[in-house]
Amino acid sequence: MSPEPLKPITLMGANASGKTEIAVELARRLGGEIISADSKQTYKFMEAGTAKPPGAWTDTPDGRAYLVYGIPYHLVDTLDPRASYDAGTFTRDAREVMTKIKARGRTPIMAGGTGMYIQAFWNGLDELPPANPAMREKLAALAESGGREALHAELAAIDPQAALTIPAGNIQRVIRAIEITRLAGRPVSQIWSGKFFNALPAHEGKFVFLKWQKDLLAERVKRRTAARFDEWADETRALLAKGYPEDCPGLKTLGYPQMMDFLAGRLSKSDAVRVITAASMAYAKRQNTWFARYRNALRIDLEKYQDYDPAAIAEKIIAS
Repeated sequence: MSPEPLKPITLMGANASGKTEIAVELARRLGGEIISADSKQTYKFMEAGTAKPPGAWTDTPDGRAYLVYGIPYHLVDTLDPRASYDAGTFTRDAREVMTKIKARGRTPIMAGGTGMYIQAFWNGLDELPPANPAMREKLAALAESGGREALHAELAAIDPQAALTIPAGNIQRVIRAIEITRLAGRPVSQIWSGKFFNALPAHEGKFVFLKWQKDLLAERVKRRTAARFDEWADETRALLAKGYPEDCPGLKTLGYPQMMDFLAGRLSKSDAVRVITAASMAYAKRQNTWFARYRNALRIDLEKYQDYDPAAIAEKIIAS
């Protein structure tokens, strides 16, 4: 008999934090099912480069499910690499999955590092114009030819307030802000309600932030990149052989552009590992900044390798 289901648990942290292992431990103890909040693991045919948990699609009484150590792991391995996926779509899909998990009397455990997905799910999104691919392509070309600062200057010209809020380095958010402003006919800063940045609703769920010491996380990222490099190269080569274009959404995710540079001879293996590690750590810094603002989340600091004990951490989360 499964334990009494608890309120949903949301496990957050930077890439390579070990969220999957802890989520699995929680699911085992609570009779739970896991919902991935990772924008990369949604894609099919992409395992090594996304650290997708090893599992298999299996027929269950509730339909086909991706099982990881026998535990249903939702919203992974479903999307074609040519397709786009966003926070609004994730929110819709995750709500449907969470409703079904609760109906089965099980505990939903959301785990991932895509902060915008988690924030959108719990706090909602403003009603905004849909994406305009042609406009996005032109704006991306501007960033490519003129640099990030040129793109940011474009935003500053039409919405100075938004430009103060969004850093030039966050190209995707800059592009989206310009896109919304142009499509809506008024500055995006006037459209934002602010609800997106509200504190997470602790009365609805339990929130946990895994925070690794920087040097230890960098070593974990480097080791994982090196250990899976050959498999990752084969995976990327296979995707290209299937006809997926280099600029499709799946192959634009972190690490895959550098892997394509390696396959094309533009980077050595050691340089590719170094560049991917650096890009991963830059992303981790943004993730940690995002999650650190959730003051009502249980923060678990990992200052040495011995601090990472998935079973002990799972018990601490349950007891909190």
